[in-house]
Amino acid sequence: MANYNSQQQGICFIDMRRRIYIQFALIIGVISSQSHAFAPVVPTSRSRTITTTDSHFQFQYSKNIHEQRQRSIINPLGVATSVGVDFEAEEESDYLIQTEDYSILNHKHHDDESDEAFVNMKDDLKKYYHPSSVVQYRDEAFVPKISLPRGLVEPTKGWNYHHRATIKLVRGSKRNQQQNNNGNKPPEDENEPPTPTPPPSDNDSDKDTTNRNNNNPVSNFISAFMNRPQLVSNCQDWKRLEKHAEYLTTTHLRDLLQDPVRASTLYAQHDGVYLDYSRQRVSLETMKFLFALAEKQQLVDKIKAMVTGQKINFTEQRAVLHTALRASKTEVGSIVVDGVDVVAEVHDVLDQIKEFTDGVRNGSIIGYTGKHIRNIVSVGIGGSYLGTEFLHECLKTEPEGHQAALGYTLRFLSNVDPVDVERTCADLDPEETMIVIVSKTFTTAETMLNARTMRQWLWDFMGNDPEVVRKHVIACASISALDKVEEFGIDTDQYFFRFWDWVGGRYSVSSAVGGIPISLVYGFDIFEKFLRGAKSIDEHFTTAPLERNIPVLMGLLGVWNHSFLKYKTRTCLPYSEALLKLPAHIQQLDMESNGKCMTKQGLEVDYPVGEIDFGEAGTNGQHSFYQLLHMGQTVPCDFIGFVTSQHDYILDGEKLSSHDELMANFFAQPDALASGKTIEEVRAEGVPEDLIAHRVFKGNRPSLSLLFPKLTAYTCGQLLAIYEHRTAVQGFMWDINSFDQWGVELGKKLALDVKNHLVDGRQGKKVVTGNPATTRLLNYYLQHSKQEITSEGEKHCNPTTKVTRTTHREHMNPPWLTSPSSPLLKKLE
Repeated sequence: MANYNSQQQGICFIDMRRRIYIQFALIIGVISSQSHAFAPVVPTSRSRTITTTDSHFQFQYSKNIHEQRQRSIINPLGVATSVGVDFEAEEESDYLIQTEDYSILNHKHHDDESDEAFVNMKDDLKKYYHPSSVVQYRDEAFVPKISLPRGLVEPTKGWNYHHRATIKLVRGSKRNQQQNNNGNKPPEDENEPPTPTPPPSDNDSDKDTTNRNNNNPVSNFISAFMNRPQLVSNCQDWKRLEKHAEYLTTTHLRDLLQDPVRASTLYAQHDGVYLDYSRQRVSLETMKFLFALAEKQQLVDKIKAMVTGQKINFTEQRAVLHTALRASKTEVGSIVVDGVDVVAEVHDVLDQIKEFTDGVRNGSIIGYTGKHIRNIVSVGIGGSYLGTEFLHECLKTEPEGHQAALGYTLRFLSNVDPVDVERTCADLDPEETMIVIVSKTFTTAETMLNARTMRQWLWDFMGNDPEVVRKHVIACASISALDKVEEFGIDTDQYFFRFWDWVGGRYSVSSAVGGIPISLVYGFDIFEKFLRGAKSIDEHFTTAPLERNIPVLMGLLGVWNHSFLKYKTRTCLPYSEALLKLPAHIQQLDMESNGKCMTKQGLEVDYPVGEIDFGEAGTNGQHSFYQLLHMGQTVPCDFIGFVTSQHDYILDGEKLSSHDELMANFFAQPDALASGKTIEEVRAEGVPEDLIAHRVFKGNRPSLSLLFPKLTAYTCGQLLAIYEHRTAVQGFMWDINSFDQWGVELGKKLALDVKNHLVDGRQGKKVVTGNPATTRLLNYYLQHSKQEITSEGEKHCNPTTKVTRTTHREHMNPPWLTSPSSPLLKKLE
């Protein structure tokens, strides 16, 4: 029990309650920055009052002298340990910290400062103390000055000392316990280890340990504190990168680019893909620090977990296996999720896609009226169409794709706006049109409304015979939605193509979502080439070392630019008109995946995650937003180019082909962003002094360049996979879930509530919502839209169809051609 000494200040502890002091030391060591060590002061033989000059912390320590002492060395936590034992060579668990079994601490302290072991101990302890904060004893005559522990003065240097001290504490305690079990006598020969005592049974040991942990509040506190969830921003590797980012603000890309070693190092290539990231604001040391952070975040293990089918989508308890969509048949049996062979399932569907699309293209599968299917309308939204549309635009002008698609059209209906329906199908012949409905659950509100609209469009022309839908509508959905597909009227035996819960919409272009429309228009062989290109990058992503891994490098650079250099936006600049839809796909891929704020542990991030992505193809962007890129806020850029054009030409009298002209801009823009233009360079051009400031380009704006051989179905697959994996890498580094999208749910729920208010309003009821502003807007809309509809007494619609104002008949035979009064018709006559 504590013994209070009224003649001296502070609190006195007797030796039997030293556990309180040790617990205090451990807690202070844990709480200090990065859980660094608390190395306690040297216990002495008299009651002394100690005052620190820095912290004004006062306490009194009383030491009861024991008559019986054994020769020992006192370790940094004041526990006696046997002389001559090499504790550094031993590897034992921290028994004391885990169990709090302080009954083994029956140790005696040295009081005689002339004792050789005590003198050695003082010399050994010098390294645990910081010389800058001296502890003064009030009674200068009795004791010398000692130093304040490093754990309090410099907590950032304490972890190694804390670890070393606790290990010595445990080993010394266990050694003394063995001595006590043998009659409190040390071994006669110091070089001979003590006789070990028989260990308790496993069941008894586990039970005792569990009881001690449950009953000891200090142990529970320490355990909970040490095991508490942590943000990655609290780790040493993250802090080091933050400091390094501050240092790099003193450098300029103009200077970094002159380093030949750096320039020859910061690139990577694989299977024709060439990545140059030398114009990023990084040094070789930066990359080393980023790789260390990747190791801390177990990036390689997380990648492996993804591609092997572990359920890394932790909010929905789903695997993430878009890479399995590109797996070869030789990999059948390698990935099993919930007892299902994933690769076998994928190839079953691919075989079904090939058989069906070949049948449509060769005429063995025809429409309701017997006409050949020539028009494909893909109905979906978000990831259900963006990736497929990107691929379609690439293949339209690719020589092989262009030839294969002659006579076919592919259009996408995504927006619930009725204008989108008009623009998509007004000039199509329903008898030659196949509708592909893409919805995993077959419940997506916008998609299903458009699906019902297209069904009505078919019925308007061919009647409402159930066979119309069975011959003209395809479903791409999850197997769990089979009942809803059948209820819609679709032939589930031949016209239903499944994909799985482990495929997210924005990662689904490699599934039937992209496979059906692309194969119908271009043929299955071209779609297979696309899959092989993606597979090439998948293998590179999972096998290449981080230093040469293209998606990993791009992901780490994304984390560096956004979280450390604080650039909030990023732009994708493909120098190919065929990639005009790529920026929109990447925008959805990145922003829906990484637009999060919570980590896997349920902690809110305190570091930036999820860039704002935008972009534009080729030189169109140069005359749109490049002004901002060069002289406004800094936006990291991805430049994408091709060695060979899909379609190139050179005019008579021109020295360069049109593709060379395009690529000249591709190479010039990154240098202009990086190096800028100095005041001296502007002045040397003879610019008037008052305009010089307006003509200076600061530069130092980061970019990377991706160069491919030629834009084909294969390189489209490579490009898509690179950006899919870059997105995953950034999510892994940020500890967020890149594979759910709960952020879109709230707006959908509120839209349902508003729809109910609109129904009431159309029935003449007063609309009142919980938000006065929304109430006012809704009533304004209802009042004015009703007047517009009834202004002429009736609502006008096309007499042939209720869906479109014009049909393919009007488009095929326009009035300027068929009217008897047409000047052109008279001229032709």
